[in-house]
Amino acid sequence: MNSSGSEEREAQNPRASQTVNETAKAFIVKARSLFNDEYLPKIERCLEELTDEQVWWRANMESNSIGNLLLHLAGNARQWIVCGIGGAVDRRVRQQEFDERSVITREELLARLKQTLAEVDDVLARLDIERILECHEIQGYDVSVLEAVFHVVEHFSMHTGQIILITKMLRSVDLKFYDL
Repeated sequence: MNSSGSEEREAQNPRASQTVNETAKAFIVKARSLFNDEYLPKIERCLEELTDEQVWWRANMESNSIGNLLLHLAGNARQWIVCGIGGAVDRRVRQQEFDERSVITREELLARLKQTLAEVDDVLARLDIERILECHEIQGYDVSVLEAVFHVVEHFSMHTGQIILITKMLRSVDLKFYDL
């Protein structure tokens, strides 16, 4: 009877397998913390400083507003983690996130983002760490669970930075992130 590659490695070196699992668990814990304790509070701080109209301001027609970025963050995280890893039905229409021009309130945008992050956190909290290298097709890409989570963390970081920049441009304030 043939063993899979991972079963062979575990049989040969169970300590190495344990280390890999511990590393994978630490990665997932850190990803959850970044979404909930780092990026979300910074986005909330920015929204506290802005009016609904400022949230929808754009530098030019080729640029996105903070409102578009918030819709996009929720759409991306839902598609890649809630649907791609968690198995929920993917109904995302990505282009709508960028085409939106109506003034959706800050409260509504934040509620949508928080709901998505709660779903993301639930999927990651329940993730069987043995699945970390399991492949899924997400947005037309074949990616492992590890790659999908890494993508969403990186994506969230980049757009959080854009939201911070736009907020500082519009308000000329110190956002006092170290007070969070």
